[in-house]
Amino acid sequence: MKFEEIELFRCKHAVPRTVYLLPVTVLLAVVLLTLLRNWNQYSSSATTLGATETTEYCNLFSGEWVPYPKDPYYDNKTCSFISEKQNCFMHGRPDRDFLHWRWKPDECELPLFDATLFLKLVQGKSMVFVGDSVGRNQMESLLCLLSSVARPEDITGRYRSKTDIYFKWWFYSDYNFTLTLLWSPFLVKSTKTYVNDSSFYTSEKLYLDEPDEAWTTEIAKYDFVIISGGQWFFRPLTFYENGQVVGCQKCNNSTELNYYGYQHAYRTALRTIANLKGFKGLAFLVTHSPNHFESGHWNTGGSCNRTRPYTKEEKAQVHPYGLETLHQIQVEEFATAEEEAREKGLRFELIDLTEVMVMRPDGHPDKYGHAIDKDVSVRDCVHWCMPGPVDTLNEILLYMIRTGR
Repeated sequence: MKFEEIELFRCKHAVPRTVYLLPVTVLLAVVLLTLLRNWNQYSSSATTLGATETTEYCNLFSGEWVPYPKDPYYDNKTCSFISEKQNCFMHGRPDRDFLHWRWKPDECELPLFDATLFLKLVQGKSMVFVGDSVGRNQMESLLCLLSSVARPEDITGRYRSKTDIYFKWWFYSDYNFTLTLLWSPFLVKSTKTYVNDSSFYTSEKLYLDEPDEAWTTEIAKYDFVIISGGQWFFRPLTFYENGQVVGCQKCNNSTELNYYGYQHAYRTALRTIANLKGFKGLAFLVTHSPNHFESGHWNTGGSCNRTRPYTKEEKAQVHPYGLETLHQIQVEEFATAEEEAREKGLRFELIDLTEVMVMRPDGHPDKYGHAIDKDVSVRDCVHWCMPGPVDTLNEILLYMIRTGR
């Protein structure tokens, strides 16, 4: 090609070189403009998704709640998956200000929840929530967040009675995606006296070295496993190991928490996952979700009627019942189990939401709470109104799945 161009310009009637250079110049200009446009779009996208997209690491769990004027993703009219327990507006909560806050990490932006993206990422896969009713709270939030794109079929009847409120299976046929809830409030084997007595006064026997088969026999086939829990460890408990009593909590006239049971229950649960034959999925531990009872506990007149988040300065003065120790235990046990899992090629991730949610005393039902199996109002400063701060958990979950964090 170079030779032909030289001979052409030697010709007596050769066309001036500028005639040939002009199209090349135009072509280069078009290419440069296209590259510039794409770069601007990328920059805009990076700004929208947050600085984390271009940085090596961002701590999602250090930050503050900032005002957000837009409406929530859903409400109790557009989502039918909100249980009565968390349906604060149906039971009369009058204020709406608590809906207009978003979590802002110090180092980046947390992207909004994208239901289409989430379903694409989990297409052909399965996800299970293991734990107590706070875990169910997060799962129902996820159902609502996804309802703008797809509605699942309740397939619980294939596994259990459809009236069972503790175990649920949902199937998104368009995405071949299964979402499951497995009830296990202690994560280890227990006598389950709470099934017939939910008063929190009857002592429960916990077998700390035996994981609960309600979930251990199921999770090997799941791609994503989300473990959470904690509130049930506040009741009277008797601890067993190797079939022998090794301690108790709120026994012999004591009202103190005995953290031995909590620590060893999580140790057993997490190491069971790390050593579970056939499990190849991604396991998340969601740290303890704090309650916000003030002026008393749940059974002594406590309430949570605040209407806005705590600031960072205010948070330093907030110490919900047993929170710091419970959180420390979870983080330490997770670190040990994660190292063991990594050596076996497994992935464990920590959703460290305790500090995030301790700043939201305004997000609970309070006197607009409702018992899940009775037509009675309760003071609920444990669970989260829907919509509400609980939706942030699933924004974080999506981000971590998407980025491989």
